[in-house]
Amino acid sequence: MTTRAGGASSAPYDGFNVGDHVGDNPDAVANNRALLASATDARPRWLKQVHGVEVVEAETSTDGVIADAAVSRTPKLACAVMTADCLPVLLTTSSGDVVAAAHAGWRGLCDGVLESTVKAMGVSADQVIAWLGAAIGPAAFEVGDDVRSAFVGCDPDIASAFRSGQKEGKWMADLYAIARSRLSRVGVRSIYGGGLCTYSEPERFYSYRRDGATGRMVAMIWLAEATRG
Repeated sequence: MTTRAGGASSAPYDGFNVGDHVGDNPDAVANNRALLASATDARPRWLKQVHGVEVVEAETSTDGVIADAAVSRTPKLACAVMTADCLPVLLTTSSGDVVAAAHAGWRGLCDGVLESTVKAMGVSADQVIAWLGAAIGPAAFEVGDDVRSAFVGCDPDIASAFRSGQKEGKWMADLYAIARSRLSRVGVRSIYGGGLCTYSEPERFYSYRRDGATGRMVAMIWLAEATRG
């Protein structure tokens, strides 16, 4: 997962913004994406994210496809999701033959983007390994009764991921806890990462809730080049 360090973008997108939809100079974004490709030796499949649950196959889709998750079985073809507070979730299998990435804001989490992504991987959930990237943390993510009710209505156990806010009808939501719960419910047991807060580290991370006009980071996962005998 990238941070905002380095790159060619100027304020308020400084510096390593890869989002081409946020008002940044297109040449700066193109330069940042080129640097990313050079550093990783992988080709990301860029998505047009809409906070939904659509999952695409990276091999048969094109850049700009409307989706919030992708699956890849082709070496060096990376699944990529852009975020600036939402939770990026990267997934692979214990055998390392398929990878996936999901963009999980609260709407996507509630509607089942993680469950849809695990299903699209086409393997038993107990073989899936998940990593939770940087997102807005539970001390900064305040939501209303509507958001809490949407989650608890589907799963009463998720109530523990919300604590009372400072105002009536407001709650502090833990995206990491929610994601772990939703993954666990479908059988994913190996879950890592979590604990970083995009909102509270302005020098390191972009945060839409903190800044409004801001850049986007990217979380990527890909298969290495196949070994040949």
